[in-house]
Amino acid sequence: METGPRVDASNGHSCPLEIVAVKEEKMKERGQWNNKLEFVLSVAGEIIGLGNVWRFPYLCYRNGGGAFFIPYLIFLFTCGIPVFFLETALGQYTSEGGITCWRKISPLFEGIGYATQVIVALLNFYYIIVLAWGIFYLCNSFTWDLPWATCNNFWNTETNPTTGPLPKTPHLLLLNLRNRVLRISSGIDHIGVLHWDLALCLLVAWIVCYFCIWKGVKSTGKVSFQILQKADVSQFLTRLKRHFLGVTLPGAAEGIKFYLYPDLGRLADPQVWMDAGTQIFFSYAICLGCLTALGSYNKYNNNCYRDCLALCFLNSGTSFIAGFAIFSILGFMSYEQQVPISEVAESGPGLAFIAYPRAVSMMPFSPVWACFFFIMIVLLGLDSQFVCVESLVTAIMDMYPSVFRRKNRRELFILAVAVVSYMMGLLMLTEGGMYIFQLFDYYAASGMCLLFVAIFETVCIAWIYGADRFYDNIEDMIGYRPGPLIKYCWMFFTPAVCFGTFAFSLIKYTPLKCNNVYVYPWWGYVLGWLLALSSMVCIPLWIIFKITTIKGTLRQRIQQLIRPSDDLPKTKKEQEKLLAIFAPDGGVHQQGEPTKEGYFPVPEKESNC
Repeated sequence: METGPRVDASNGHSCPLEIVAVKEEKMKERGQWNNKLEFVLSVAGEIIGLGNVWRFPYLCYRNGGGAFFIPYLIFLFTCGIPVFFLETALGQYTSEGGITCWRKISPLFEGIGYATQVIVALLNFYYIIVLAWGIFYLCNSFTWDLPWATCNNFWNTETNPTTGPLPKTPHLLLLNLRNRVLRISSGIDHIGVLHWDLALCLLVAWIVCYFCIWKGVKSTGKVSFQILQKADVSQFLTRLKRHFLGVTLPGAAEGIKFYLYPDLGRLADPQVWMDAGTQIFFSYAICLGCLTALGSYNKYNNNCYRDCLALCFLNSGTSFIAGFAIFSILGFMSYEQQVPISEVAESGPGLAFIAYPRAVSMMPFSPVWACFFFIMIVLLGLDSQFVCVESLVTAIMDMYPSVFRRKNRRELFILAVAVVSYMMGLLMLTEGGMYIFQLFDYYAASGMCLLFVAIFETVCIAWIYGADRFYDNIEDMIGYRPGPLIKYCWMFFTPAVCFGTFAFSLIKYTPLKCNNVYVYPWWGYVLGWLLALSSMVCIPLWIIFKITTIKGTLRQRIQQLIRPSDDLPKTKKEQEKLLAIFAPDGGVHQQGEPTKEGYFPVPEKESNC
């Protein structure tokens, strides 16, 4: 006797209940900025950071004072602004992160995106270490007597006074940084023990960074607004003190003269031009994918050209003005210590954690000003740090949207990034960690890597995708075509200047010496070059991989790989051509606003499809 399929009484169908399809979880939308201000403040927080405070003024005095502005401005207008605008406009046009934007523009050059994200990942490991130092100094500033202002501390050595006031020498601050904060060992081959107080400070920095961006771009914009407000207040109070107190102190005028006095003879030194170029790339956060990620959350018709020009001038102006406050204080320190300014003026962390604390300790109500200063340091660094993390997260999420745009997936992924980065950062908080930090700072995100990426970015946009085509896209977004200077920079000046500077950096390469004294073992330099090459090799390796993995003749492969994606937004002119094909009688009329992808809606009556 035949038995037919069993009919389930609950649904009336001849199929069992257990195979009824379950509704798939809906994928979250990518999101956009709530308003233009969130975008502007997020970019400002990324580019206006610690480099404006401690690197630009130092490079000015070291490279001829006012004469340094000549190569600086040349690099600004030929490399800085063009590449800054290119990356921001690319993100806004494609609405993609730092990797998939290049995949859509030209699959052959997708390696550019991988190179930028490798640099950002390495940057996330070590940049936040400076925040840990800042938090440590901030915690030690809540006292009546600043610890670095006297010698009554357990870390002072026998070669320094054990009691009494601060001697007129910068060496005590150096010993404070070495013996109390870093507790540095004799070399990289002696890693030593982990400093748990600094590890706790690093943990606090990562927790704050995590909760700044864990909910997506909308929370990132709000946090950037709040952080910049607080950072501006701290900067205002700190610089107000420096300006009004600093410029009236003895020796301040000599400090400002030392900062600005032009030495035109220094322009004959190629190193001056190298410093100007690398400063532009560092301070404008280009070739990191950050600008592309932030621009990708813009509305399609946002005027990114105007925003980029304003942000670029704001960044350079901030660096220039900061120099007056800084060198007025350094001039006073030189006067007090009776030593040349060159001996108290340092670059990098040395300026923030040796020279500045020394200056603060000489002020009335020094603990108050110390708190304001280190709050400013932490907030300036925090904004740059979490934007770099957001860049990496955006790039990965856009590569696998079906995986990460689900409930709680983004939060878990950011947590994984934070945990891995924190564990890597612990290596730099050991007794030998400073040597590892210097390797990362000198090689991983060096000017050489950024220049290499910039060459391929401009070549890809100007010559592969087409500078005129990209200008058409920009015109479609902002309503007008920018001046031709930027287009010619993309085509000729920027790649030529970047290539020349890159070649010079290779020819004049000098191995890293920690504090200009310690020479690394051979394997230390090998590790440094591996860090540098880890990003640069992504571009040629990806080109080779793509060419060798598709079918056809070499010419057919290249033509296929340099063809832009079909789902890129269409300009109005392209839409008109498409409409003309489907409406040969010319009766189609554009109605309504274009969609996000750039398409104009066609009424049903006018459609011939």
